[in-house]
Amino acid sequence: MFSARKWSGVFRAARLHHFRSHSVSRASPNLTFVPACLPPDPVEVEELQRFVSSSKRLFVMTGAGISTESGIPDYRSEGVGLYARTDRRPVQHAEFIRSASARQRYWARNFVGWPQFSSHQPNKAHLVLRDWEKLGKLHWLVTQNVDALHTKAGSQRMTELHGCTHRVFCLACGDRILRSELQEHFEALNPAWKAEALDVAPDGDVFLTDEQVRSFQVPACQKCGGILKPDVTFFGDTVSQEKVSFVHQRLAESDSMLVAGSSMQVYSGYRFALAAREKKLPIAVLNIGPTRLDHFASLKLNSRCGELLPLIVCT
Repeated sequence: MFSARKWSGVFRAARLHHFRSHSVSRASPNLTFVPACLPPDPVEVEELQRFVSSSKRLFVMTGAGISTESGIPDYRSEGVGLYARTDRRPVQHAEFIRSASARQRYWARNFVGWPQFSSHQPNKAHLVLRDWEKLGKLHWLVTQNVDALHTKAGSQRMTELHGCTHRVFCLACGDRILRSELQEHFEALNPAWKAEALDVAPDGDVFLTDEQVRSFQVPACQKCGGILKPDVTFFGDTVSQEKVSFVHQRLAESDSMLVAGSSMQVYSGYRFALAAREKKLPIAVLNIGPTRLDHFASLKLNSRCGELLPLIVCT
């Protein structure tokens, strides 16, 4: 099993590789999955500037909307999200656990989508939040995303609320491996298997037909033969109470909350906005389209994260 120290070393190496090969200037936006919106209003820029400047210990929560500019689609964006483009839905936790065919379908699709999904890089919004952390402005970052882009950007004071697709664990013995290592096992078991993706979905998924996945072989845990699952919270599952309590503690230490790129429709993230409201913390929301926070947020901005956040001067 990977120890916490070993995991830290793995991701530290990934960060170093990223810093050597990608600069801020190369983090150009991919707007394929970004809903249409107007450029930032100068008044809104000033309002967010005042909000950030007055914050000393900023608690930030990000959602899929911060990663769409890196070319990763989200679920709910109008016109370009998964729910707008197709009637397909992500795998449910209970279905994955109880059904071997559901696991076969999930892993076949994930196997095809992984090379592209794992190659996505942070955009300017991820890099800005990393810099705010370095300057001591950002107290804690909670991301609802499972794409590892905050980690690639270099953020460290961070909780991945729903886990990360770059890790895999065994449901029986708990052994953990990197998702890139599992890709090698897939290739060894399926040397002649090929499939062409019909469309792309969030979380490294693609669309394949039942005929395409029928012959795909799924490896078991090499230590105990158990079922392998990505280290993410699937729809229908719950975030551990230990992680929820930890995030509540970080929120209690903060003096304001910024939500970036999330409609906050999922309760696992929304509960922290409710807690911030109870504590009477000022809340700013940066998201294209409506959110569940709009009626009680101190500030609502309807702009791209990667376009507005770099305009804010953090001191």
